[in-house]
Amino acid sequence: MGDQSHEIPSFELSKEKSPEKFRDLTGQDEEDDSPIEQVRLTVPPTDDPTLPVLTIRTWVLGILSCSILAFVNTFFGYRQNPLGIGSVSAQILTLPIGRLMAATLPDKKIFLPFTNWSFSLNPGPFNLKEHVLITIFAGCGANGVYALFIVASVKVFYHRSLNPVAAYILSQTTMLLGYGWAGIHRKILVDSPYMWWPNNLISVSLFRALHEKEIRPKGGLTRLQFFLMVLISSFAYYLVPGYYFPYISCISVVCLIWKKSVLAQQLGSGLTGLGMGSFALDWNTVSGFLGSPIATPTFAIMNTLAGYVLVVYIIVPALYWSNVYKAKTFPLYSSQTYDSDGNVYNISRVLNEKTFKFYDEGYENYSKLYISILFAIGYGISFATLAATVTHVGLFYSGTIRELTSKAATGLKGQMGDIHTRLMKRNYKAVPDWWFHGILIVVFGLSLFCCEGFGGQLQLPWWGLILACGIAWFFTLPIGIIQATTNMQPGLNVITEMIIGFMYPGRPLANVSFKTYGYISMTQALGFLSDFKVGHYMKIPPRSMFLVQLIGTLISSSIQFATAWWLLTSIPNICDPAKLPKGSPWTCPGDRVFYNASIIWGVIGPKKVFTKDGVYGNLNYFFLIGFLAPIPVWYFSRKYPEKKWIKLINMPIFISGAGGLPPVRSVNYIMWGAVGIYFNVYLFQKFKGWWAKHAYILSAALDAGIAFMGILLYFALQSRDIVPDWWGQESDDRCPLATCPTQPGIRADGCPVF
Repeated sequence: MGDQSHEIPSFELSKEKSPEKFRDLTGQDEEDDSPIEQVRLTVPPTDDPTLPVLTIRTWVLGILSCSILAFVNTFFGYRQNPLGIGSVSAQILTLPIGRLMAATLPDKKIFLPFTNWSFSLNPGPFNLKEHVLITIFAGCGANGVYALFIVASVKVFYHRSLNPVAAYILSQTTMLLGYGWAGIHRKILVDSPYMWWPNNLISVSLFRALHEKEIRPKGGLTRLQFFLMVLISSFAYYLVPGYYFPYISCISVVCLIWKKSVLAQQLGSGLTGLGMGSFALDWNTVSGFLGSPIATPTFAIMNTLAGYVLVVYIIVPALYWSNVYKAKTFPLYSSQTYDSDGNVYNISRVLNEKTFKFYDEGYENYSKLYISILFAIGYGISFATLAATVTHVGLFYSGTIRELTSKAATGLKGQMGDIHTRLMKRNYKAVPDWWFHGILIVVFGLSLFCCEGFGGQLQLPWWGLILACGIAWFFTLPIGIIQATTNMQPGLNVITEMIIGFMYPGRPLANVSFKTYGYISMTQALGFLSDFKVGHYMKIPPRSMFLVQLIGTLISSSIQFATAWWLLTSIPNICDPAKLPKGSPWTCPGDRVFYNASIIWGVIGPKKVFTKDGVYGNLNYFFLIGFLAPIPVWYFSRKYPEKKWIKLINMPIFISGAGGLPPVRSVNYIMWGAVGIYFNVYLFQKFKGWWAKHAYILSAALDAGIAFMGILLYFALQSRDIVPDWWGQESDDRCPLATCPTQPGIRADGCPVF
């Protein structure tokens, strides 16, 4: 690895002259700023440590935002059309409220009884650091509690009882375990200037636009004026795809021309096919699944698109039309499970209702489990991506990890990083390690009590919890490095399901509990670290960040659990469309997907699916493919260091290119890639000044406009079933034949028989 191990394989960094230097990890002089160009263009290398942070405004507006978002997102998450409100809404709305409080509240000190503590009702002008912490609070409320999927599966799908105390502890511990992994890895994933978390630059740009005073250039707009202009335009325009004309969210041209051809619609459908010729006129289609392409580095966009093209336009068609895995018996694109005759898999025939375990005799008399070819390759991609992540990080970043950990251990903190790291270390006290370790010990103890106590309702034994925690701890660093440099996060959901499925088969609740403790605690850790990096860029005291995140998580988890438990116990037949009144919105689409996964991995188990006993055993070769894939790239990048394009090949991102399919659709990839190339290749090269000032602001404004219009439409019209009745209201792309099986003799509703 040597002297190249610290480099980020993204693009050639431009160097700006500066009289001040700092020494990087290899002992070379660097500018007194970030080595990442996007960070230099976005984050100011300054700080004002005198600004008040944990003010009464921070607590009131932060807790209020967290509570409202936690309740609203959970309440509407069980409906047919879930409503998700992100923290950007609170980021915008709390600004005028904070300034109003600063303008109207008296400057009066309040003393807390029986203590020497006091606070002012009005500590001065509403400042940027207060606003950042309020938004962090809101982000805690916007993040869903994944464990609530387990609660819904037990109560409404498996129709079994669950102790509410056990369910509450499960909800809290799965969210809090991540603090432990975040504390262990934060010196590498936050302090290092090469871990730059691209998506955070959108938040930084918006905060600066909202707070910094700027003189309007002649014939132009300030950043705030530009943001408001785009926000209003996005808000007004989303009335069209979000309510009046949803059809333009995916227009599949091929299907409009060949209306009776199954092949043409399989190739052309942007929703249930390969998406050739499909496009959209909706920003939500661009960023809704894959995130903002503007915040994704160019090399990551190119790797993703290359992997997508290889899988979707070469591998999947070759396998489907060769009828590998009986692929023609099932739809080309589907996340459903099927039997050998092409019918939806009847789970009741293989699950013993009394023992709540797998029913071998029923399975032998029924059918092996089948999935669509695209879904099957998606699982293979998941296997390969994880293996490639471990190899890639080991080859390209082991030197960085050794340097950072050794310098931290020997106290040479002044040589670890850029101007932002040094400002943080000079002006603020770091969070003590024992804070993180203490939370980890307490939360692990509660998790153990939750799994082993309450009559073993979760089915997960103590050794399963330890193994899940070990997996989360191990993968937090390599996956964190990938996310911090590419804006992409490989998931652990599939590998955790597979591991416990092999080791403890036939127990669906053990499977989903293991997945939640292993996968979500890692995801939470990366979320905490990402927020810490926002605080790092905005110069928020780390201890204040820690306190806000911890309290926000506790409040959010409690409110979301209470809301979910209330809905699941008070609405008759919730999540069961067959028994709900006609037109009832309480269909729980997300919970049903989670339940289906628990059947595949927990009831039937991977041994019956991904070994010689099942259909998809040879997908395990993807582990080997992924493990070996980064080695040639690393070898040639060292052999030919002058060929910088080799370093741009990131095999974990390349392999995972099409890994989101399903539920991500082809049209999402196509539009995401087109927008990303236009902004981060063309505009970044040709109009870098405009890009630096406006690109991230544009992304934030488009997201905010959609969020506000989505809220208005939902509460004012859609929640009351007030919708226009015309053909443009259809949210599909008019490709009904794209889901038809093409195996001779297989029948499906609305499809020709071949």
